[in-house]
Amino acid sequence: MLIIFAALAIQLVLSHGTALLCLPVAMIQDSENEIMLLKAAKENDTIVLKNMISSGIDLEAKDGKQRTPLMLAIYEEHTEGARILIEAGANVNALDDLLNSPFLYAGANGQLEIVKLCLSHNADYHVVNRYGGTALIPAAEKGHDEVVALLANTDDYPIDHINYLGWTALLEAIILSDGGSVHQHIVHLLIEAGADVNIADNDGITPLAHARKREFDKIEHLLLKAGAR
Repeated sequence: MLIIFAALAIQLVLSHGTALLCLPVAMIQDSENEIMLLKAAKENDTIVLKNMISSGIDLEAKDGKQRTPLMLAIYEEHTEGARILIEAGANVNALDDLLNSPFLYAGANGQLEIVKLCLSHNADYHVVNRYGGTALIPAAEKGHDEVVALLANTDDYPIDHINYLGWTALLEAIILSDGGSVHQHIVHLLIEAGADVNIADNDGITPLAHARKREFDKIEHLLLKAGAR
């Protein structure tokens, strides 16, 4: 047994520096297990994930970039691995060093099934990304209409949240889009869900004024029909 522990310590030292030599054996074992968990999440090794979860391992272990196993699974778009971790109790709101959380990033990246799982596992609508935005705002910008429809119609979701740039989801769907059919649909979805069509940006420019400036005629029509000024 001592030989096994010694071999493990050498492996960890080679990978993570001499500081680990000062750690007790139990801590070295915990560190190694956390590394294995992070690796399994990144590689979507669901068998290892399930086995380690069954052992009672801490699901909130973080790598050098503050990414939890769940965050790694979502960055790699591993839906099954993410589902296993979420259903086991992994925190869907844990922020990494880019101020992405599993919920925020899944929304921004259009990962609908993950967003659904996050919503049913304590997603915090008040946690924001590095731009001060919710999951809905980049989803609207990037054309993820299914995510927009889901979030915009979720009870108590802050559909009119304003980010640090002074933009709501509706404003981003206009300002940062080409005004095509996808973003026309997103504007329609946001309006139907009750978005305020008259919230202006930090310069006092309304969604209607932005649509007119860009000659987005169909979006302009949608806004006027909804009472935009």
